[in-house]
Amino acid sequence: MSTPFPFTAVVGQEDLRLALLLNAVSPAVGGVLVRGEKGTAKSTAVRALSALLPEVAVVPGCRFSCDPAAPDPSCPDGPHEPGNGGMRPSRMVELPVGASEDRLVGALDIERALAEGVKAFEPGLLADAHRGILYVDEVNLLHDHLVDLLLDAAAMGASYVEREGVSVRHASKFLLVGTMNPEEGELRPQLLDRFGLTVEVAASREPDQRVEVVRRRLAYDDDPAGFAVRWADEEASVRQRIVAARELLPSVRLGDGALRQVAATCAAFEVDGMRADIVMARTATALAAWAGRTDVLAEDVRQAALLALPHRRRRNPFDAPGLDEDKLDETLEEFSGEGDEDPDPDGPGGGGGQPPSSDGPQADGDSGAQPEAGDAGEPQASGAGSGEQAAARASEPFRTKVLSVPGLGEGAAGRRSRARTEHGRTTGARRPQGALTKLHLAATVQAAAPHQRARGRSGRGLVVRRDDLRQATREGREGNLVLFVVDASGSMAARQRMSAVKGAVLSLLLDAYQRRDKVGLVTFRGSAAEVALPPTSSVDAAAARLETLPTGGRTPLAAGLLRAHEVLRVERLRDPARRALVVLVTDGRATGGPEPVALAGRAARLFAAEGVASVVVDCESGPVRLGLAGQLAGELGGTAVTLDELRADSIAGLVKDVQRRAA
Repeated sequence: MSTPFPFTAVVGQEDLRLALLLNAVSPAVGGVLVRGEKGTAKSTAVRALSALLPEVAVVPGCRFSCDPAAPDPSCPDGPHEPGNGGMRPSRMVELPVGASEDRLVGALDIERALAEGVKAFEPGLLADAHRGILYVDEVNLLHDHLVDLLLDAAAMGASYVEREGVSVRHASKFLLVGTMNPEEGELRPQLLDRFGLTVEVAASREPDQRVEVVRRRLAYDDDPAGFAVRWADEEASVRQRIVAARELLPSVRLGDGALRQVAATCAAFEVDGMRADIVMARTATALAAWAGRTDVLAEDVRQAALLALPHRRRRNPFDAPGLDEDKLDETLEEFSGEGDEDPDPDGPGGGGGQPPSSDGPQADGDSGAQPEAGDAGEPQASGAGSGEQAAARASEPFRTKVLSVPGLGEGAAGRRSRARTEHGRTTGARRPQGALTKLHLAATVQAAAPHQRARGRSGRGLVVRRDDLRQATREGREGNLVLFVVDASGSMAARQRMSAVKGAVLSLLLDAYQRRDKVGLVTFRGSAAEVALPPTSSVDAAAARLETLPTGGRTPLAAGLLRAHEVLRVERLRDPARRALVVLVTDGRATGGPEPVALAGRAARLFAAEGVASVVVDCESGPVRLGLAGQLAGELGGTAVTLDELRADSIAGLVKDVQRRAA
């Protein structure tokens, strides 16, 4: 077994280490979501935490980690008589992003069912994680069907399995810890709210601190066991402090004054629901216990707010997480002195907001939140041949109807287009082509049953051969690659017009976020086109590029289409199963170079020849309209829709039109 990197040897990252330690003191806090750029010790710190957790008492031989003092009466391995049990280390169970549903919740033991004729349940990761840590690296990339199962288990504290003739319920209470890189996409709001705390981590820009990080990492890689020995005393000290804080926790008093500050803070930041209030109260209590105090101070409430509220005040996926600390201080000051009086702040333990100190330099406490874009100013109206203009702000986004790729795909799971998937509704069975991945049990038994006498069956088990196995065929939804091709030329540069265009694209980006699509952004103006954002799962990155998009110059429409065609060609090599939907945002004009209109038409017909689904968002305005966007849609083999129609019920017929043209 490999030696983990010591928790106390992690340089800096105070917020991260404090949030993990508070959950170790009080698992009821609800877990931690760690957001940050790659290479910032997110996974290292999480994996190191398990070595600090106290051992747990379990019923010997129970696969579901029942507590011998209060065994689960519905445990599949039970019933257990209360009594003394054995001790084992706390577990940290890792859930791989590509795990199957069976691996997560457990399933019927197919081998025993077919060979012995008995129903036997094989536990999954939710059973292994009970009374421990469930860790999901890159949690934002987790498939939706696994997210749904996690949400159910986290909400009920139990896992229910109803499948293939098996009906099992077992306890599953775990500390949920996830790490993610926001550049790769955001979490679903429901799962985001299930994390008690969130922290932003970023690499330090201080040379001395970076030197210390490298020095410690090299020392660990050279001799992991020896490095761990050098930090053993610090690890033991923190482990003892966790045990002491757990013992003190029931005695901590959350006075009426502190509780009013908690409620006032949540109300001031307009967070949804009441979970934030509960998490803040539990976090403030854990902070006091960690500091060795029995009373919650205002500073505990403040630190709890900084950890528990940033991810709960987001109103859409493009809002940067974070809190206005001035507003927080004003709220706490306004409600200070109400209820119980605060004890002496210089009493035992001091402040609760400090993790154990390491000997190395400490990291900057900056949350790493992105600053909000300021007003971009108002550009001058311009024609097709004007120079570059300042970026216009996007108008308010709105809800759009779904744009779908016709046909039945086999891409990554999502919520846009119909697809053959591993995790949809079962529609039938077929012989497996290659390795069997999803057994259709009833069809397999039906195929094997007529041959049992000829195969000499004499016992309870079913005699099954390879030819009897049947693969379940399932249908669900897939995420597509939505490639936005946006005209940023001078003909689009009028402020009101470009603001509406950006608002429409932003609305479609929000729809892509909700449907778990990849997105890309190609822009064209002047004399060329550029890939403003290569295909990515980070929809907010596309929104950020859109916000700063300048306009001006001629309209190289053909160049934009050819660049988009090249992006799709490369993406098909990387991800051949993911289908594309091209959304071209333009007024249809083409200027610059010889025969620009004819060249644009030839480029458009490349998409039609390959059957790429496309929609043209017609941005032409004014009393006299040339209808160029509609003609371009015909060349593409797609359909055209105006900016106004994106808001209207008439867009419901757009998908049918796309399908009719593709047929």
